[in-house]
Amino acid sequence: MEEKKTDDEVPCVAAAAAALKPSPAKVEPNFTAPYGPNVHVSKHPVLAHKLSILRSSSTSPSSFRAALREITFHLGYEATATLTTRDIPITVPATNHTDHIDAIGQKVKEKVALIPILRSGLGMVDSMLELVENATVHHIGMYRTKSLVSVQYYNRLPKVCDVNVAYVLDPLIATSNTIISVVGILKKWGVSEIHVLSVIASKKGLSELLKHHPDVQITIGRVDEELNAEGDVMPGLGDAGDRLFGTPIIHDDDEELLHPSKRKRTMSTDIGN
Repeated sequence: MEEKKTDDEVPCVAAAAAALKPSPAKVEPNFTAPYGPNVHVSKHPVLAHKLSILRSSSTSPSSFRAALREITFHLGYEATATLTTRDIPITVPATNHTDHIDAIGQKVKEKVALIPILRSGLGMVDSMLELVENATVHHIGMYRTKSLVSVQYYNRLPKVCDVNVAYVLDPLIATSNTIISVVGILKKWGVSEIHVLSVIASKKGLSELLKHHPDVQITIGRVDEELNAEGDVMPGLGDAGDRLFGTPIIHDDDEELLHPSKRKRTMSTDIGN
C-alpha cells in the first residue's frame, strides 16, 4: 500500500531531490598529455596519494618497495594499452563442471621486453611482469659521474633482438642522460617500439629526452619543475636505489664499510704491520 505524504513533507522531499542533483564539476581524464601526444602524465588521485607515501622521508624501505610496486602497476596498465592482441581458441568450463564450451580468447601479439635500469629499476619489474607475464627481462646498469655523465657498467641484452616492444623502467628521470643513453642502446639493438616508464621526471629532463628521442612513448606519474646543480630532481624522492634496498650512506670515516684500497693510510700500514 502506497504511503501518503502530508503537505508538510512535500518541501522536505523537494529539498532532498535538489540535493541529489549531479555535480556540475567536470571529471578530468586520468592521463593528460600537455607535453605532446607521446607523453602521458597521470592525474589519478590514488596515484597522487601513493606518490606522497613514496616521497615521504618517514617511509621505510619495505613500504617504499610496496608503494613503488603499486604505482608501477597503475602506470604500466596505462602504458601497455597500445599493445595489440590476436584471437586464440580457448575452452570455458560449463557450470556442470564436466562440459567445456568453445570460445575465442585474445593473446598479446607483440613480444615484450622489460629493461630495468640498475639498481632502482628493479623495484618496478615484478609489477610489470604481473601485467605482461611472458615478457623477457634484460638488465642495463648505468651510473652517473659527478660531472653528470652517464656511464654503462652492465648490459645483458642478447646479441639478437627478438622483441617488438621494450619498456624501460626507471623511477626517476632527472637530467635524462641515463634514459637517453639507454634508449639509444635499445635502438641500436633493433627494438622498433620503445616506451619509457617512470614515476617522476624533471621538466628539463623530460624536454631533453623528447629532444633526443621524439618518437619514444613516455608514461610518468608526476613532473617536478626543479632540477638542482647536482642534477637531482626537486623535491623528487631521494636516491631511489638506496631507499629501495635500505642502503646506508658510506662516509669517509666508516672505514669498515670501505674497500681496503679506499681506507685512510695509517702508521701501522705504512710500516707493514
